[in-house]
Amino acid sequence: MSAGDRGSKTYMIAESLVRSGALKFGTFILKSGLKSPYYIDLTWLLSSPEDFKRVSNIIAEEIGKTISERVIDKLATIELKGALILPHVASILKIPCIVIRKESKSYGLTGRIVGGEVRRGERFLFFDDVITDGRSKIEGIKPIEEMGGIVDTIIVLVDREQGGRENLESMGYRVKAIATISEIVNSLLSAGKISEEEARKILDYVRGGSGNL
Repeated sequence: MSAGDRGSKTYMIAESLVRSGALKFGTFILKSGLKSPYYIDLTWLLSSPEDFKRVSNIIAEEIGKTISERVIDKLATIELKGALILPHVASILKIPCIVIRKESKSYGLTGRIVGGEVRRGERFLFFDDVITDGRSKIEGIKPIEEMGGIVDTIIVLVDREQGGRENLESMGYRVKAIATISEIVNSLLSAGKISEEEARKILDYVRGGSGNL
């Protein structure tokens, strides 16, 4: 992907996240317990069909490129946010997908795999909304690998640039981010969609200035 193409797609993602309310500014407590000056919640795309379609198409295009270059049998994600988008993406690309529950269900169809099965030797592309430290990706990948599946590539919409990508790569996984939070913030700032103060808070946070929140 050329720099210009990536920049255009980053702005489209950024604009859709802001317009739909999926990107919020303020002070938020993350799952890790850390504070953050922003939060991304892709469930808000559901309230804006145009932005849902735009973001889904960009994700489909990026996943499609990987599928054309590598042997991928199925797509996978972990509930909830990735699971709201990936089935639509899978239907566009005409490739099966499964969803990993965060916890096993004790009734009906038990276990953590939803939507299909994992066969030994099958190769998976794992998608999720964002990556922070990478722990939730490991939670989603583990059931696939325990059943003999192979996670070939991990793709996320936004890299929060807090070490998750590097952590997973050090474990041998191939990781791709469609956009980074720094790229999104700089794109919004250039377009006048956010203030310099909002941009500075997030960029300082990414650089390690989160203690100032």
